Formats: sequence, C-alpha cells, structure tokens
Amino acid sequence: MTRLDIFSDPVCPWCLVGKTHLDRALADKPLHPFAVQWHPFQLNPDLPVEGVNKREYLERALGGAGRVDAVHERLREIAGKAGLDLNPDLPQRIPNTLKAHRLIHWAGIEGAQNAVVTNMFTAYWLQGRDIGADEVLADIAHANGMDRAATLRLLQSAADADDIMARDRDARQKGVTAVPTYLIAQQYVVSGAQPPEVWADVIAELSDKVKLH
Repeated sequence: MTRLDIFSDPVCPWCLVGKTHLDRALADKPLHPFAVQWHPFQLNPDLPVEGVNKREYLERALGGAGRVDAVHERLREIAGKAGLDLNPDLPQRIPNTLKAHRLIHWAGIEGAQNAVVTNMFTAYWLQGRDIGADEVLADIAHANGMDRAATLRLLQSAADADDIMARDRDARQKGVTAVPTYLIAQQYVVSGAQPPEVWADVIAELSDKVKLH
C-alpha cells in the first residue's frame, strides 16, 4: 500500500470538496493503492473554545459582507459541480477544531477514521451542527462504532490535546500552509481540492510503478 497523508480541517469547505473528489476517484478504482491517514491542521487555532459567529468572523477576515457573499457563491458553484448541495451560510459558528481533531485521531486508532471525517464534514457543512461541542462529537463517534460515553469523557479531559497541537505545529514547520494538502508516499505534495481525474492519473501512475516492481 501507498500512504496518502491528508492535512485537513473539518471547517474548511475546500477540504470537503477535495474529499468528495477523492472519494469518487477511489470508488472508481476499488483496487487503488492508498492507505489514507488524516492529520490535524487548524485553520483558526486561536479561536476561543466556544467558537465565534461565522458570518461576523468572515466579514472581518474578508473585508465585508459583499466579499463573503462572493466567496460563498463561488463555493456553491464548485461544490455543486462536485455533487454537493452545499449552503455555506448553514453553519452559524466557526468552532475551535482542536476537539474535532482529537476525535479524528482516536478514530484512527479504532479503524474508523475516514468514516468519522466524513460524518464530521456532513454534520458541520450539510447539517449546520456545532462540531466544537462535546455532545455533537460524541454523537459522531457513536454513529461510527465508537463508545459514546468513553469519547465524551476523553473530550471533557485534555487527553492528547498537546499531541494534536504539536502535530499541527510540525506540519506548518514542514511547509503545510493551507488545506487540503496531500502527501503521497511521503514524497509528493499535492495541494487543493483536486478533481477526480487528477487522482485517477495518480492512481494509474502508482499502479504502473507497482507492476514494474
């Protein structure tokens, strides 16, 4: 198998689009060589634990309501082409995603990482749920076969928080500046929400290399 390390943040809409494209490519090639691992990268690491009002935050960051509307319209268009009925205005808050990344880490230990990531994107972007809230994250864990009560206890502690923050810093130090970022076979970096055709070419190239060996 070939490692595919994905640096992502569940509040990043382009990460959702990128995952949708990748999932489609992998479904089309069920014998693909990838072993996928998700890694933490917080877009907004300095947000308060309770998060902030999404619209107000974006208007300050982007320079006004008009610019936010333009970005959202472009996002709707791109997401629609990927088959996503996405309303960027649905989530009301931008959460601090440290707890979300901790859950993704624990899901990796239990073999449920990709499913948890999928459900986390769905919860935030398609259902407007607050994925900074312990109860919401525990629900996501439970829906993917993890122990809800145990997950809730871990979320209410500081378990693995330092490790996740250290991994985030390490990614930045190694050159990850935006998400999604993909590291293929620990050698090749691909950035952005690449279309399925790009992934199909990558899979074909990797498969040819395996045949040569």
